[in-house]
Amino acid sequence: MQQIGGFNGRVADAPSDNWVYRILPPWLWPYAQLARWDRPIGWQLLMWPCFWSVALAANAAAAQGLFSGSQMLFHLLLYFIGAVAMRGAGCTYNDLVDHDIDMEVARTRSRPLPSGRVTRTQAKIFMVLQALAGLLVLLQFNWFAVILGVLSLSIVALYPFAKRFTDWPQFFLGLAFSWGALMGWAGIFGTLSFAAIGLYLSSVVWTIGYDTIYAHQDKEDDELIGVRSTARLFGDQTRQWLIGLYGATLVLMLLAFVLAGAGFASYIGLLIAAGMFAWQIARLDINDATQCLALFQSNNRVGLIIFAGLFVSVLFALP
Repeated sequence: MQQIGGFNGRVADAPSDNWVYRILPPWLWPYAQLARWDRPIGWQLLMWPCFWSVALAANAAAAQGLFSGSQMLFHLLLYFIGAVAMRGAGCTYNDLVDHDIDMEVARTRSRPLPSGRVTRTQAKIFMVLQALAGLLVLLQFNWFAVILGVLSLSIVALYPFAKRFTDWPQFFLGLAFSWGALMGWAGIFGTLSFAAIGLYLSSVVWTIGYDTIYAHQDKEDDELIGVRSTARLFGDQTRQWLIGLYGATLVLMLLAFVLAGAGFASYIGLLIAAGMFAWQIARLDINDATQCLALFQSNNRVGLIIFAGLFVSVLFALP
């Protein structure tokens, strides 16, 4: 294995057999790591609220006789590209802000900036390039959706600093990561509705839940360096908090489905998701970092199941 910067060119918390290391030349690895291409769970979790929103809007449009299959598929493609680009830009920005903190945390000190494999200037240029790709995607939508998308940048800019002034940085992550729940609806209808807002709130609470599980990996290091999180705040009461958070996720999403007139298959998907949430809560061991990561990653399957239910509902709603 090629040695790069004393870290073999890899980061501590990413799989070493990822396609990044099989396909890309080693000089590109640090940039792929800045964008987290070797850890797809981030863009997947950013993408699902977008996909849910598109599919929920498609359910509503089908009920009104306004459904366009080509539009839905095109929007899904755009949100996939946008999620990868903007998650990468956001992670690069976060690494720039957290450069000093990442040097003090065992799990993150092998990242490209603290390990010295890229300079801050190189990271900034790469961040801008990714943001421009995201902008090109955004400009494919109507102007209401474009303005709505631009408004999210203020939350994205604030999030990396939240861990310094609140015990609830996961709430700010939820505000940013869930924005797609508004965007999908706005992209189709050019406006918002109570259904879209309910879906957004549901996604915010879901994000707080899964990222609390994720944050338990770093709680000892976070305590030493003064970084705050809901994992540290909830502590041994995390399981009880997750019951409330995941329960609220389901209730708010159920409300969004009812308001949008979603089809029967949507509720089956939601019921399966409820079972997956219960499994996470029952399995959780907050002192097992490996298990916390696996449970966090299982939320990708939750997102997929909810989307599948909404998508199948659209198919059944077609004449």
